Amino acid sequence: MIRFVNVYKRYTKKGQYVLKNLNLEIKEGEFVSIIGHSGAGKSTFLKMLIGEEKPDSGEIWIEDIQVNKIKPQYLPYLRRRIGVIFQDFKLLKSRTVFENISLAMEASGASKEDAKRDIPRLLELVGLSGKESKYPKELSGGEQQRVSIARALSHNPIILLADEPTGNLDKTNTYEIITLLLKINNSGTTVILATHDQDVVDKLKKRVITLKDGEIALDQEVGMYYI
Repeated sequence: MIRFVNVYKRYTKKGQYVLKNLNLEIKEGEFVSIIGHSGAGKSTFLKMLIGEEKPDSGEIWIEDIQVNKIKPQYLPYLRRRIGVIFQDFKLLKSRTVFENISLAMEASGASKEDAKRDIPRLLELVGLSGKESKYPKELSGGEQQRVSIARALSHNPIILLADEPTGNLDKTNTYEIITLLLKINNSGTTVILATHDQDVVDKLKKRVITLKDGEIALDQEVGMYYI
């Protein structure tokens, strides 16, 4: 489903590779954690999947689409197949929960009727039924992240990318968010989680790819992974 073939990425200002000799394949329906210290290349890896960053050389594929060769006008179509959540939630503070999700849906071509039909279902999925009229400031950090997840799922993506989604959360909320990501994965969505939280990785017991200095240091199914 996802393939990186001999991918190299160097930031010109520093002249050093942030990713090098990257070769991997992620199958449809997998849950994969990408771990490594700050600067190991985790975020760059995710940005390349949505075409926000391009490699200096190599190929990146999602199904039959070569992401690094896609024309700019087709990027929105690619990104509709991918949901993304971040550490800082990226919610609009002046908009309600319903509006935060509906705006994302409308940007992807959905109608207002689609939003009215689908948002209650999405909020039920993430455990926020009845919170449609709440503003972000009225929600806890864990609840705000759940809104971001609902928003990311609003266009029925085949892949969900999670970039340090629990970085601002306490242990209880971290556990709940990870449990929710597993639930989403169990429904068939491919999930790629970038994290530096070793406890999260150990509890997941899923495939782990460890990046060190831009290269794959380990690619294993379960267990303890330290750099």
